Amino acid sequence: MRVQISSGQGPAECELAVGLFYRQLQKERRDMRLVQSAHGKTGRGYSSIMFETEEDMRELEGSVLWICKSPFRPEHRRKNWFIDVSILEQLPDAREDMKLRFETFCSGGKGGQHVNKVETGVRIIHVPTGISVVSTEARSQHMNKKLAMNRLCDILADMELENRQREKELAWLEHTRLERGNPVRIYEGMQFIRKK
Repeated sequence: MRVQISSGQGPAECELAVGLFYRQLQKERRDMRLVQSAHGKTGRGYSSIMFETEEDMRELEGSVLWICKSPFRPEHRRKNWFIDVSILEQLPDAREDMKLRFETFCSGGKGGQHVNKVETGVRIIHVPTGISVVSTEARSQHMNKKLAMNRLCDILADMELENRQREKELAWLEHTRLERGNPVRIYEGMQFIRKK
């Protein structure tokens, strides 16, 4: 499960809360693996932190409230700072699941009578996605298999690149979406003590 903690478009206090909340979660859960973090505008916290975990963390999805007088602006009257916790959709890596089906057939074309008697054409089907590629250019089945595999790998690599780009776009959309109010957790003070 991939989780993103975000300050939204909030000020430095919200960015500080992102780091404090992440450290709090690290104390509660041991299997968290940092994927990426983005420092905030002021350098005093994080605009977002993304991590992966095996545990189900859907109960944390929503806003988290940190009640604290601003550590950066002592005269500031506001003391409620919100951050967002989002569960991000993870698109599968098409290259990881290499369940392939191979088919051979008589390819026709150049090669004389040999092509009509021997199955030199190769079709490879990537079972999870249904993508299929064909190669009939070479005179040997072995060479056609190699050409078809290269084509399939190129297609799957392009698909993987598109999936990663889409994941980044979804993460950015979640980063800009922060609902203030109705928090799933509440923390207080610079010690970041949990109240709810």
